[in-house]
Amino acid sequence: MRVLIIEDEAKTAWQLLDGMRASGFEAEWADTGPRGLERALTGRFHALLVDVMLPGLSGLDLVRKVRAEGFPTPVLFLSAKGEPVDRVRGLEEGGDDYLPKPYSFPEVLARIQALLRRASMEMPASRVEIADLVWEPEAYRVLRGGQRVELSPKEYQLAALLLENRGQVVSRRQIMERVWGLDIPADGNALDVQVRRLRGKLDDPYERKLIHTVRGIGVTLEDRG
Repeated sequence: MRVLIIEDEAKTAWQLLDGMRASGFEAEWADTGPRGLERALTGRFHALLVDVMLPGLSGLDLVRKVRAEGFPTPVLFLSAKGEPVDRVRGLEEGGDDYLPKPYSFPEVLARIQALLRRASMEMPASRVEIADLVWEPEAYRVLRGGQRVELSPKEYQLAALLLENRGQVVSRRQIMERVWGLDIPADGNALDVQVRRLRGKLDDPYERKLIHTVRGIGVTLEDRG
């Protein structure tokens, strides 16, 4: 399991790094908000430990951007601000848990493990195959014809939604909610552009077509032979 620690205080970050690695995790560190956001959006990590007060971009803004891109990665906020209003805001901005400082590492570890257990219960199969298309959710990887397909965060979220519901029609509303979030209006043009971009990478270069538009309803991913 890979964990990204986003913390500007070096001493605290190294304590978390050492503890996570000793507990069997692959742990990496980013020391600013922008660096943390860039790495979080690679989709390589199974969980994020995020300090609320970061240089360049606050932890709250960072997680808001991660959620806006459609990533469901579990987030544990770590913060010197421990008032109830601070905890509520952290959860409202997309955090899954909130731990005020000072804290003990065993508590951090227990909370991360609980978040990962919860996420694993919601996780799809470790490998999904349809024709020569392969999806490996744990690695955030999509392959076609044995070659990895490089997808943007929104393209990946759309692909994941279609793969989760393979053989079924996914409505335009479902796509808007998953890819853009509930607060975004149903901009049909934006949706159509995103479907075209995904089809251009995942379908157009190949003879067998898997992405099909159901006019007036939505999109389906299935092998029609």
